[in-house]
Amino acid sequence: MNQLKMSALVLALTGIATGSAMAQSSKTNAWEGADVAVSAGYGQFTPKIGSGTTSTLTVPVGGGAYTQIGGNVAATANNVNTGTANISAGYNWGITSEYLLGLRATVYTGASSSATGSMAVTAAGGGSPYPVPAGTAIQSANVQYNVKNLYSVVLTPGYAIDKDRLVYAKVGYTAATIGLNGPTLAYSTVGLSGYALGLGYKQMITGSLYMLGEFNYAGFSNKTATVTNTSGVNITAPFGGSGMDFLVGVGYRF
Repeated sequence: MNQLKMSALVLALTGIATGSAMAQSSKTNAWEGADVAVSAGYGQFTPKIGSGTTSTLTVPVGGGAYTQIGGNVAATANNVNTGTANISAGYNWGITSEYLLGLRATVYTGASSSATGSMAVTAAGGGSPYPVPAGTAIQSANVQYNVKNLYSVVLTPGYAIDKDRLVYAKVGYTAATIGLNGPTLAYSTVGLSGYALGLGYKQMITGSLYMLGEFNYAGFSNKTATVTNTSGVNITAPFGGSGMDFLVGVGYRF
């Protein structure tokens, strides 16, 4: 699901929730109903890259001779540290005068700043027509990547301290796109998905306007990432990771 579809989902959720809220003659809880919010803060993504492989390489072995051999890949990458911002919409259902259960969709705007990394290719062993010892260094490459198209859909169980203060948790689904490239690598992407967790606090400012603070965490399962270097060699490795952010924002409660 791309960012445009998520934006449509947020708008649809807002419209449905607003209509439901207007149709209610009374509320079980002061925080019951629809709301929208914008937030900004600091985020970090920590990559997790497993051992990879390459397609067949043509490797010089001396004397003008070449051999065909497979390669193993070891890669490392730095964390992404970035400013971040999102828009969100949700609806809270009042269970009692204190407890609520909400549904919320969030879309993060733009892309993160980039982080750097490197990968080293070594011989897998064997080779034709000339064998090359396993572990022999073949080539290396610099890499850079960023995070974009990040969104989440979560449940938000909450506790209303009073009509002006709300604490809540978040649990649900999240997804993002990782963009990979480098000086000798063609641009490629890998889509990640996983679970989202969070804790938050909302404080009313006026009758409808509130401020919020949140901590969010996301765990992404490994997916296969493939990049192609300028020699036409495919380099494949599992890519996953985790992310977190601290956000403050303002919202409007209908």
